[in-house]
Amino acid sequence: MSKIFDALRKAQGEVASLALPLIEGAGAAAPGTEQRKSTSPQSLYTPGLLKAEPKQIPVEEIHVENLARLIFYTNPTSTAADKFRLLRMRLDECWKTGKLKSVLVSSPLPGDGKSTTALNLATALAEKRTRTVLLVDADLHHGSITQQLTPAPCAGLAECLHGRTNPMSAVRRIEPLGWHFLPSGKRDARSPTELLQPQALATLFQKLSSQFDWIVVDSPPVLPLSDAVALRQHIDGILLVAMAGSTPSKAVNEAIGLLGRKHILGLILNGIEKLNQPYSSYYEHHGGKAAVADIKRPDIEP
Repeated sequence: MSKIFDALRKAQGEVASLALPLIEGAGAAAPGTEQRKSTSPQSLYTPGLLKAEPKQIPVEEIHVENLARLIFYTNPTSTAADKFRLLRMRLDECWKTGKLKSVLVSSPLPGDGKSTTALNLATALAEKRTRTVLLVDADLHHGSITQQLTPAPCAGLAECLHGRTNPMSAVRRIEPLGWHFLPSGKRDARSPTELLQPQALATLFQKLSSQFDWIVVDSPPVLPLSDAVALRQHIDGILLVAMAGSTPSKAVNEAIGLLGRKHILGLILNGIEKLNQPYSSYYEHHGGKAAVADIKRPDIEP
C-alpha cells in the first residue's frame, strides 16, 4: 500500500485519489448469460421499474445469471457498494456541469481489478434507472468482459471501427443490471491496436455520445499495450486502478506519465480491506460484509 501512496506523492498536480476496497468475488466464476429463473438479490432499486433507453432504437437484452463479481448488485449495503456510490456522486457532480460524460477505466498492469471496477461502476451509474449507461469493452486483445457477458462471439467494437457495423446494432442491454454493453467484437488476425485510428474512434464516440448519458470504457492495461493512450484523446477522463501493496510505484508513475496527469480523474486503490476496522465492525454489525478503505488524498502534501 505504501508503494502506491509514495507514487502518488511523487505525481505532481491534482490527481484525486479514491480508495476503494478489493471487490469480493474478483476471482470467482464469471457471470453467465442464460435466462434468469431465480429471484434477483435484494437491491436498493427495483429492476425494470424505470428503463432508460437509448434515444433512437431498442436493443436486444442479455439476461445475466451469475453475478458473483458484481458486489454493487449482490450486496448493495456493503461498504464496497457504498464506495462505488461515493465514486458515482463525485463523477455525477462533473456530469451535471457538462464536462464529463465518458470515463476510461484502466490500470498500470494486468490483475489490478480494472474490469471488475468497470462492471461495478456501470452498475452504480445505472442504479436508479434514470440515465442511460453504456459499458464498452475496448480490450480488443483479450475482451474479458465480453467473454463473461456474451454467450457466443458477436459483432462489437472491432467491427464498428472497421466501418462494417452500426454501433447501435451491436449494443446489448444487460439485465437485471439496467445498463447497455458494446462487446469488443470478434478477434482480428491483424494487430487489434491498428483498429484504434483517431478518425474512426472520434466518429464512434460521437455516435455513442448522442445516445447515452454515461459511457464507461474498459481498456487494456497501460504499460503492456498502447491502446489506453490511443483511447484517451476521445474520453473525458480516466480512472486508474491499482492494487495496494502489489502494483509497483514505478508502474503507477509510468502509467500516469503515459496517460498524462491532466487526463486522470482519480486513482482507485484496490485491496485496502484492513485499513479502517471501526467501519468494518459497524457494517458487519448491521449486516454488511467486511468494510475496508477510507478516502485518501495522498497526492496532496501538507
